[in-house]
Amino acid sequence: MENRVALISGASGGIGACIAQLLTQRGWSLSLGARDPDALAQRFPDAHVVRHDATACDEAEWVAAARARFGRIDAVICSAGVTSPHDVIEIEDDALERMWEINVKSPRRLARAAWPDLCASGQGRVILLVSLSGKRVRSAASASYAVTKHAALALSHGLRRKGWEDGVRATAICPGRVRTNMTSGVTGIAPENMTQPENVAEMVGLALDMPNTASLAEMMVNCDPEDQY
Repeated sequence: MENRVALISGASGGIGACIAQLLTQRGWSLSLGARDPDALAQRFPDAHVVRHDATACDEAEWVAAARARFGRIDAVICSAGVTSPHDVIEIEDDALERMWEINVKSPRRLARAAWPDLCASGQGRVILLVSLSGKRVRSAASASYAVTKHAALALSHGLRRKGWEDGVRATAICPGRVRTNMTSGVTGIAPENMTQPENVAEMVGLALDMPNTASLAEMMVNCDPEDQY
């Protein structure tokens, strides 16, 4: 389990940055993709940082660069995500398509490009930051987002099934409201009472370190007593 290599999308801030920080402390080698790689490289000077745009279908190039740098890939962690506050009737096709690209299609492409490496690892891991919106539809305004996150949850289970015999384990992390820029406009709950991004990073760390015989298909966490189903 030494010298493990992880690719992380969405590491520029929020949950992704906390995951990158945690794995750095635990001795992982990291390849980080971001639209602003210079700023990310300043924050994580020891990481391999590349320019990545989830809407540009450039995942194969990122994986090839990471493979050339490290010679192996043991984990893919998809933390990038985007939302749109429109219900399923009001939302325009371009806004919905952007969510599909970032929340579903880009993670699939990233996992696909890294698949030979994950299988070769024998303990490959795919972590998708899905959200509790992949488990339920909380409101009409969040329903379009939930449509893509339900698909992301199914993607995680599909990857888990596909990779089982090769030791690849996929986990869907499903948090409720987390203190990030995405929830900065949420009312009714103070930021300090939300789940903290560091808490979610610890969940990712647990999923990465569990053996093949103790696969965690889904991990849910919330900051209120809402039913988790």
